[in-house]
Amino acid sequence: MHSFWPVFPLFWILFWIAAVTLFVKVRRKGVWGGAPPSRTAPAEQILAERYARGEMDDEEYLQRSSVLKS
Repeated sequence: MHSFWPVFPLFWILFWIAAVTLFVKVRRKGVWGGAPPSRTAPAEQILAERYARGEMDDEEYLQRSSVLKS
């Protein structure tokens, strides 16, 4: 009869590698323990895009972003 004892340690090593990899990927996505998304995030993104395109100057950008954050 063949012995399967070398298979079990290999199985556990692969299991823990998969578990740690899954944990890291889920953690990076922000599913566990991440900060909840801001309600104003889409507006802040649009504001940043408009500023990057040059549609507003520094003063206007800072004023509008302070209104969104308050």
